[in-house]
Amino acid sequence: MTNPMHNFIAGEWLAGSDEIANINPSDLSDIIGCYAQADSVQLQRALDAAAAAQLEWAGAGLERRYNVLMAIGIELIARCEELGTLLAREEGKTQPEGKGEVYRAGQFFTYYAAEALRQIGDNADSVRDGVEVDVRREPVGTVAIISPWNFPVATAVWKIAPALAFGNAVIWKPANLVPASAVALAEIISRQDIPAGLFNLVMGSGRDVGQTLVESPQIQAVSFTGSVPVGRGIAQAAVSNFTRVQLEMGSKNALAIMDDADLDTALACALNGAFGSTGQKCTASSRLVVHKDIHDEFVARLVAGANNMVVGHALESGTQIGPVASAEQLQQNLLNVELAKQEGGELLCGGERVERATEGYFMTPAVFVGTRNDWQVNREELFAPIACVIKVDSYDEALTTVNDTRFGLTAGIVTGSLARATHFRRNVKTGCVMVNLPTAGTDYHVPFGGRGESSYGPREQGQYAKEFYTTVKTAYIASGKPL
Repeated sequence: MTNPMHNFIAGEWLAGSDEIANINPSDLSDIIGCYAQADSVQLQRALDAAAAAQLEWAGAGLERRYNVLMAIGIELIARCEELGTLLAREEGKTQPEGKGEVYRAGQFFTYYAAEALRQIGDNADSVRDGVEVDVRREPVGTVAIISPWNFPVATAVWKIAPALAFGNAVIWKPANLVPASAVALAEIISRQDIPAGLFNLVMGSGRDVGQTLVESPQIQAVSFTGSVPVGRGIAQAAVSNFTRVQLEMGSKNALAIMDDADLDTALACALNGAFGSTGQKCTASSRLVVHKDIHDEFVARLVAGANNMVVGHALESGTQIGPVASAEQLQQNLLNVELAKQEGGELLCGGERVERATEGYFMTPAVFVGTRNDWQVNREELFAPIACVIKVDSYDEALTTVNDTRFGLTAGIVTGSLARATHFRRNVKTGCVMVNLPTAGTDYHVPFGGRGESSYGPREQGQYAKEFYTTVKTAYIASGKPL
């Protein structure tokens, strides 16, 4: 094992009270390193340091913020192959996916570097003579960021970058499953021209570090991505201090494939949406709602496509599906395969753990047919390379089926009809809609978020991020003698 990798607190790299091993899911004999776990004393130090540093940062010139964020973004882009390989090694997504994630993270920073300069307020005349009104946005203060393991760099960055751009301090608790990517990103940020304590990395368990963060009166905002139960707990804990929250949680996304769809497009969208990143993303399309007239032909192509996908070591050239991220996730995936069978689904391919040259958590992509929308496998987020096909008789039934969920993050339709596409995007109950595109895949300059149990609070990304990371101040100025 390597030496322990430390937390970054109040401008210093500090050993923790404990440490955890980081194991490569493609090769269980490959221990990436040991990573420190923060204790309550260190967390309190981070909270105190962040409060002091935030005041300095909020008063710093906009060009200082611009230069800091731009430098981080440029370095991430320049090192995307190196850091993408590290990401793939510890999380399990393929090396090209890891590289792409780091590159996109760099783009987030360069985008928000520009947003740091684009902070233009509003002004107006008062209804009272001789009084002007100035409306501007100010930072909320210290933001707690709790990020997931499936996109260990990108998801964290699309929270950290706007937080810093709009003048806030950050305390970041990443998922314990992916500490290497967290330390690599923190190291880049630590070298920038920022006050000590403005950015803090506190690795540790959600039960200890995460819960203490969200309950702290020194935190003004919490941005979280993860499961619905944890999100509910965060909301309940934060409300006692009136801490603002932004929650991105689970989903059960559907891709509707109509009888007028181009089947090549439909197949590409389904394979990408259902099995990309091993199905371990909140935008994955695990429900494939297929019109009866093209059902059999589409399913035959889908099964052939799934069978041809290469499952293997994340760093091997040609791998299309890397390992599942952990033993616990793999076990849950296999249980869900059995559940789908018990509920009456017909497994046409995949759904099995497989061996490769190295011991890892490898699983073949599964396709079920004959499923119904009210089955548990079609109601709960699986976070797995499992696709369930639901046959429908009409477009209207397809739309009803897509909307029949307590979630609402993203949905897609594959159709050759502009009228259907327009009706679908106007009537589907999701925050993101895709037309002739995979359900997975969003841009950094436009809002991201969902409805129902998928999201709570202001949207992430783009200019909409300012709704969460800033607060509005309205000032009245008498232009002459005070009234």
